[in-house]
Amino acid sequence: MADGYCVKCKAKKPIAEGVEETMKNGRKAVKGKCPTCGAVMFKILGGKVDQAAAAGLGPVSVS
Repeated sequence: MADGYCVKCKAKKPIAEGVEETMKNGRKAVKGKCPTCGAVMFKILGGKVDQAAAAGLGPVSVS
């Protein structure tokens, strides 16, 4: 899955039990646990979710 930074271990590690979420502002993120210490890890992914694409309307063209 995704790599994240564990604040407790102070190291970059793969996120265990990661679940992809959509934040309030529409951005995607992965939330999971550190495989070593079990602390919560959170990584914001790039880009916002396009509401038209999510509704199945396809790409929106601007002319």
